[in-house]
Amino acid sequence: MMTAIAVTATLLATPVQAPADPLTTEIGALDAKVFDAYNRCDLPTFSGYFDPKVAFYHDTGGATFERDAMVDGVRKYICGKVKRELIPATFRVYPIKDYGAIEEGEHRFCELATGRCEGIAKFVMVWAKQDGIWRITSVLSYGHRAAMPAEQRSAAGK
Repeated sequence: MMTAIAVTATLLATPVQAPADPLTTEIGALDAKVFDAYNRCDLPTFSGYFDPKVAFYHDTGGATFERDAMVDGVRKYICGKVKRELIPATFRVYPIKDYGAIEEGEHRFCELATGRCEGIAKFVMVWAKQDGIWRITSVLSYGHRAAMPAEQRSAAGK
């Protein structure tokens, strides 16, 4: 039989996940939609999430300053080759007053041919909400590195 002190100590020691705020939930859902289209190579849908003048900075690939060039890079280097998986514990969203939101996190890239997830990178995306529609205006993709063995498992393979 547990005493009131033991019950209280147990409750205090149990980690409680705080519910996500509405903005984090909304941007999280948008991230899932953007990268579902990316992973399926549905480029018309993928493209629609980006501002036509999106600024995309990639530490190993350089910079592009228009949606069509960025989508062309996905067509050439991603479609049929790689899928992206968000690392949920790294996902954060911050509001931008009277503009939109900043999304940051890390994601892993998995080779479709082998199922191996060997690359990880950090990202920041700036979302603007105009007339009720969210669009990505800026992307930073950086810190690309090899995944450590414990990081190589696909979320789908767990």
